[in-house]
Amino acid sequence: MMSEGQDSDICLIVEGAYPFVVGGVSSWLQDLILSMPDLRFSLVAIKAGNGAQPWRMAPPPNVVEVVEIPLLIEPCLPRRYPASQMKRIGRLLLAFLSTGGKDELIRLRQALEGLKPCPGAGDLLSNPEIFDLFTHYYDTAFRSASFHHFFWAMRVLLGGLLKMLLAPLPKARVYHTISTGFAGLLAARAAYETGHPAFITEHGIYMLERQIEIMMADWIGDQIETGLTLDREGHDLRDLWLAVFQTYTRACYDACDPIIALYGANNQTQRRLGARQERLRVIPNGIDAERFASMERACDPARPLVTLIGRVVPIKDVKTFIRAAALVLTDMPEVRFAILGPLDEDADYAADCEALVAELGIGNAVQFAGRVNVAEWLPRIDLIVLTSLSEAQPLVILEGGACGVPVVAPDVGSCREMIEGRAPGIDRPGGIVTELVNPEGTAAAILHLLRSPSLRRAMGEALRERVVRDYDRSAIIAEYRHIYEALGARVRFSELQ
Repeated sequence: MMSEGQDSDICLIVEGAYPFVVGGVSSWLQDLILSMPDLRFSLVAIKAGNGAQPWRMAPPPNVVEVVEIPLLIEPCLPRRYPASQMKRIGRLLLAFLSTGGKDELIRLRQALEGLKPCPGAGDLLSNPEIFDLFTHYYDTAFRSASFHHFFWAMRVLLGGLLKMLLAPLPKARVYHTISTGFAGLLAARAAYETGHPAFITEHGIYMLERQIEIMMADWIGDQIETGLTLDREGHDLRDLWLAVFQTYTRACYDACDPIIALYGANNQTQRRLGARQERLRVIPNGIDAERFASMERACDPARPLVTLIGRVVPIKDVKTFIRAAALVLTDMPEVRFAILGPLDEDADYAADCEALVAELGIGNAVQFAGRVNVAEWLPRIDLIVLTSLSEAQPLVILEGGACGVPVVAPDVGSCREMIEGRAPGIDRPGGIVTELVNPEGTAAAILHLLRSPSLRRAMGEALRERVVRDYDRSAIIAEYRHIYEALGARVRFSELQ
């Protein structure tokens, strides 16, 4: 299927998803590749660890090369390089952290190329000259924080940057990244190093998702002592993480054109994060609605089935769904709840969710089904519920809607637009929009729909009509083919000069 080194038409750059993770982004990528069998794709898959990680999805035959880049830096006995070169690289690293600029990134890459033998990220981060520069950076801006935690934060953040600059880069006419972050850095490097175009499709805004994780993370903590005052002097490690990811985001946006979001509000967020207005574009996810519309409904009126479809991870806030289920069951004990999604991506969180079900005494009514074929479940589902802290354009709303299943979801991403339509008040609603982290509101919405089968059917039909009208898969695939062909043609023209 794959032969290393074969040039591709399109290089897809993916962080923490395809082919290691089953989910909305991975399914979208698989469908995109399968829909264009005449194009050769290469894939850069960025993963957390160095060990072998099983592929959850098999790339199609037109994927001609897969490069895996682990972010983890293994302990090593570092090779020594001239002190002058190391000091220059250290200064370039800090300069890039400050600006995220094209010139700084190019100079840093050129400086790394000048080192012989080719270094690893561990060689550089363990070098005493670079360590001295980091110590000075700490003394200047982060002295109020723990140096131990600062050191490891820098090792992760700069280690990822160095990995992207040192990794093998597949040869391709066009580079297409699916996020900013480390994948976005590699796309920026590819654009500047090859002179070939790069562009980005953000399903969710990577920077905002990292911001949520960083603000919630108890492993970072606010380490600045303020005493009896509320004023803070200096910066803590949250500031460091956020500032570096903001820099990486700017670097990606500067190198990519177009910059695609799934809906207009995310385009405006990209603009606030540094993207140029003239590069912004909206292309929603699409679905083969006919495939789902042909499914015969097989619900049990005596025992309604309510599902959350998604990974059991903190960003999906499965605990709010569980608490809402407990509230619903006090009024309607006949309702069944199922959580359809893998439990192995955050085993600790999944265990917490299972413990919460046991604590609330609802184990007989709540099922953790794990990874399933969603299409096999859809005909039996009465209501789909999402409780995510962050979403882009959830594929499950499109799939459920195409099958005529109404949705309860929080006001995140494009959920409101999908449920209420692009012209609220004119378009009929396809479900109910709730507030974030609100078990009571979620439970009330579930009960309202379960108690009125006619309303549930009407909302399901409204959502089905909207999916067919606004989210047609073939039209959306055609838009991406046009982008690939236009950018690829630009490369071919330049090669003729």
